[in-house]
Amino acid sequence: MIKDTQWLARELKAHGVSRNDFLKFCGSMAAILALPEWAAAKLPEALAAAAKPTVVWLEFQDCAGNTESFLRAWRPTVAEIILDAVSVDYHETIMAAAGTQATAALDQTVAKHSGEYLAIVEGAVPTGAGGAYCAIGGKAALDIAREVCGNAAATIAVGTCASFGGLPAARPNPTAAISISEAVPAAANVINLSACPANADNITALLVYYMTMKRWPPLDDHRRPVFAYGQLIHDGCERRAHFDNGQYVEAWGDEGHRLGYCLYKMGCKGPVTSHNCPIVKWNEGTNWPVGCGHPCVGCAEPQFWDKMSPFYKHLTGVPGFGMAANIDKVGVGAAAVVTAAFVAQGIVQKVRSRKEENVTTPSHEEEKRP
Repeated sequence: MIKDTQWLARELKAHGVSRNDFLKFCGSMAAILALPEWAAAKLPEALAAAAKPTVVWLEFQDCAGNTESFLRAWRPTVAEIILDAVSVDYHETIMAAAGTQATAALDQTVAKHSGEYLAIVEGAVPTGAGGAYCAIGGKAALDIAREVCGNAAATIAVGTCASFGGLPAARPNPTAAISISEAVPAAANVINLSACPANADNITALLVYYMTMKRWPPLDDHRRPVFAYGQLIHDGCERRAHFDNGQYVEAWGDEGHRLGYCLYKMGCKGPVTSHNCPIVKWNEGTNWPVGCGHPCVGCAEPQFWDKMSPFYKHLTGVPGFGMAANIDKVGVGAAAVVTAAFVAQGIVQKVRSRKEENVTTPSHEEEKRP
């Protein structure tokens, strides 16, 4: 951490970010982190006084999708908050330096800030052929990861490739790719931000938590922050009611698809995937895959490529309508049952109402009595 505690105020002023915009940013971070009201109220003050972290960003066997996601951060934009909130001393995709100058910048940061900087790693680490499948500056990715992450205060694995091996580690795994956790020493203290790619808001929220709390948030069994992975996508999905009612899309473009029915039968992996996609969403909070009519592919889970494919075929063994019913036989018939149930309920209510009227409403003869 750089000890200057006035840097954020200077950067906000230099970039024309108003106090109101800063408070909105803090409010959105508090919501994502699910902070209690008292903690959310203290977040702006704590963030304004936080020390500036030094970050090195490594890329190995990846598609740069997480970098692209990071660069499209908002609340406000990455140029106004993120890239100035953290001192990105090394990131080969966005830094001006190249070749030996870039390598020298990384070496200097590791030596100068040993035990203090944060290492963010994107992509899996190939170990086959003596590391020849991915080498930077003459060094194998495995050696770089061990050196850089081994001397970091903590390592953040962004994306599923870095977190769990992802697509590079899918069978038959010709490059012998492994996750960052498998590649570096246990002391590297790896936090996983899986998904393909990781959501920029979750990266931001994780850094904000670390900067203000001086520690990492609670993690799940896969070392993922609970604030982002503590709930199944299925439980936060706007189509969940249709799942419970047995209303499923049977074919792309059918009436159920147009009406927003559940996509489980089309391959949605939401019932077995933990992530906050339905809440945080993508593209500046505009939408998310299921909201657009496409099933979740379970990209935030370990071995998602092997376990979740084929993507357009539903998993077996996941309870459906009627709890554990054969999902392939559930559809129009189930919807009809649900409709009949509602109709029956309506008839019962109407009969009850009439009975109550007969009890409480006097007859004409009773009205004539003195």
